[in-house]
Amino acid sequence: MAEKTRVLVAGAGTIGQSIGAMLTASGAYDVTIADHDDTALERTTPAHAAKTLRLDLADTAALKQALDGQFAVLSALPFYLTTGLAEAAAGAGVHYLDLTEDVASTKAVRALAETADSAFIPQCGLAPGFVSIVAFDLATHFDSLDSLRMRVGALPQYPSNALNYNLTWSTDGVINEYIEPCEAIVDGRRREVSALGDLEEFSLDGVRFEAFNTSGGLGSLCDTLDGNVRMLNYKTIRYPGHCFIMKALLNDLGLRNRRDLLRDILVNAIPATHQDVVVIFVTATGDRNGVFLQETFARKVHGRNLNGVDFSAIQLTTAAGICGALYLLANGELPSRGLIRQEDIRLGAFLANRFGAYYADPELSEQVKVA
Repeated sequence: MAEKTRVLVAGAGTIGQSIGAMLTASGAYDVTIADHDDTALERTTPAHAAKTLRLDLADTAALKQALDGQFAVLSALPFYLTTGLAEAAAGAGVHYLDLTEDVASTKAVRALAETADSAFIPQCGLAPGFVSIVAFDLATHFDSLDSLRMRVGALPQYPSNALNYNLTWSTDGVINEYIEPCEAIVDGRRREVSALGDLEEFSLDGVRFEAFNTSGGLGSLCDTLDGNVRMLNYKTIRYPGHCFIMKALLNDLGLRNRRDLLRDILVNAIPATHQDVVVIFVTATGDRNGVFLQETFARKVHGRNLNGVDFSAIQLTTAAGICGALYLLANGELPSRGLIRQEDIRLGAFLANRFGAYYADPELSEQVKVA
């Protein structure tokens, strides 16, 4: 029997447990989930991971010991804890993967990757993550690229409140991407645009959606495509009316300056759900053989049960993103040191591996109308 690949999953929250369960179910990984929170660790079952570890990330010696002998560390921590774990991974020579959408944290990780002896693969989730793999693949289909528009949303299947929303992911992450500046390329020039701005509406399979700017979803594509595209942007998909209410909370009530209070309000007032759907909608336009063309990647992903563990759609897609990148790294299909961007991962190779395959059997959407 082949020796299992040892990995440490940092963070025993919903996404960390999903990552552990997906890796454990494959039978190819020796998984330890680490967290400082005993309550979170107690919720971790053998189906989520073979082992659990109480770990204080501020304890440098304990963190160094936890990383000893690991092939990789996968961060499922809040964005503000990302940099410290990345520094420890660089010091230990351990491969590092994370999910963060936070721009500042990712810049710090990229800087560490420049001198690291191991591979650093930040932003491995859904968006940023899989959507960048898709977008860059579309971009390569054109002789010259004109526009690249990326739209992603994790939505409740049965919205029942004024926000038309349920908590399906990190509340801290959602708040951060609703507040921080957003990168874009507009008329060939890099710009910062406001979160919750540039609201648009579209219909997909007869369902009406809205989309607006949010931070971090482009990953490193602004750097990669700068000078080669006229229009590049990323927007989060929600049901109509959501953006208006969030603007009122953040701007009119001043909660952008009181994030802890906003988090408490959302956590206590908006229920979570496992009945969600992930919508991915990426459109590219450009010239091919002298003809101006458009290509669209439109996909919906629903949750499912894997090896006795129920995955919501956002848990499935996020875990599949980082597990898919780990699989390619462990199998020698990605470089073993330095920075690896999402757009360095080929879409065909990602969808063909055992984890990326969870994206590969979609409900395809053929009729898309943009308002």
